[in-house]
Amino acid sequence: MATQVDGIANNNDLRKRILFTLTMLAVYRFGVHIPTPGVDGTTVLKFFQNQGGIFGLFNTFTGGALNQFSVFALGIMPYISSSIIFQLLTAVVPYFEELKKEGQTGQKKITQYTRYGTIALAFVQGVAISSWLMREGFQGHPLVTSAYVGFIPFKWMTVLTLMAGTAFIMWLGEQITDRGIGNGSSLIIFAGIAAGIPHGAMGMFTLVKNGEMAPLVALGLLALMVLVIAAIIFLEVGQRRIPIHFSNKGGRIPGAAQASHLPLKINLSGVIPPIFASSLLLFPATLAQFVNAPWLTQMKDSLSPTGSVYNILFVGLIVFFCFFYTEIVMNPVEIADNLKKGGKFIPGIRAGTSTSQYIQRVMDRLNVGGAAYLCAICVLPGLLIDKLNTPFYFGGTSLLILVGVALDTTQQLQSHLLTQKYDAFMKGARIRSRRVTY
Repeated sequence: MATQVDGIANNNDLRKRILFTLTMLAVYRFGVHIPTPGVDGTTVLKFFQNQGGIFGLFNTFTGGALNQFSVFALGIMPYISSSIIFQLLTAVVPYFEELKKEGQTGQKKITQYTRYGTIALAFVQGVAISSWLMREGFQGHPLVTSAYVGFIPFKWMTVLTLMAGTAFIMWLGEQITDRGIGNGSSLIIFAGIAAGIPHGAMGMFTLVKNGEMAPLVALGLLALMVLVIAAIIFLEVGQRRIPIHFSNKGGRIPGAAQASHLPLKINLSGVIPPIFASSLLLFPATLAQFVNAPWLTQMKDSLSPTGSVYNILFVGLIVFFCFFYTEIVMNPVEIADNLKKGGKFIPGIRAGTSTSQYIQRVMDRLNVGGAAYLCAICVLPGLLIDKLNTPFYFGGTSLLILVGVALDTTQQLQSHLLTQKYDAFMKGARIRSRRVTY
């Protein structure tokens, strides 16, 4: 540990990246506390605190921004929803499929379309939530203080504010990804969930102190969280190692170590499936909360985080995104071609098509196990915690995101430190060119 701290302290570029990431996350947390113009902050806070259900889940992912109805009330979810839409389009629409094959140039265009989609989704959600706020109240007090903010109608001021807040969060996430450490969108969600931990701990302590929760129940809840975290860490770092051998071509020394392995994680898709699944379920459920229609009201009641319909859809989406995201990120045909070009092979498997088929079979089996693990982690703890009537929503999905993002960020830090060691090694080496004279 001390060696890693010294390595970070001596790596100027890594230190700047860490400071930049922390600064951007601090800016995000500061923006969470900036209220949207025209709302009664105290009444809105009391109203949302008495809602629970889908609001509790949405508020968890926005880091408390929804409770305060701040300028960041929509959070990063519109951006994630837009990313999902365009990733799906790359698999079914030929135009976007061609853009994906163009490499970096095509990816820039897809990113641009994703940004436009984010603004469009934020606009739709902003219109729905502003219309709903204007007709709702809490204990005889309206949530909106005035129909106008200056000379601008409250509805359009709210839509513009929420769209601007979402666009700014999207920009923060992209800046963290490019100039900081880790995935920006995941870190923003991580910061929002982590910000709710002290409040949840204080709420549980208050319940125990007032006798509303037995101390043994509180200890059991903490033990459950520790077990879930341990299971997540164990399975996230677990690998299925496919043995790789080198051919003797190219003048390799006979008898030298020529064996390696191809590491495949047990959970190939990481925390992406739960985030994507939650985002897709939150969008229609959020609209159902804000649009006054009987069929949407029935859907809202069904899409409670502890309801059977929600959990069935959640499990189905997690399984789908486990396989879909893995197919996008890892191409067995490309892996097999790279092995063949490098003079490598899997023992007992022919190079080329047979190798790609073998890797595909292994990936499919891992995806089955990974999907089952994600579904169990994301659904079962939430149901158990709901039975204990905890004062906050903190299920397995939240724990998975916290631990998964922390592990991913740690791996990136180690990668930067390893690069630093190689750079230092190469600086002390003298490379002489060999000139052939005739």
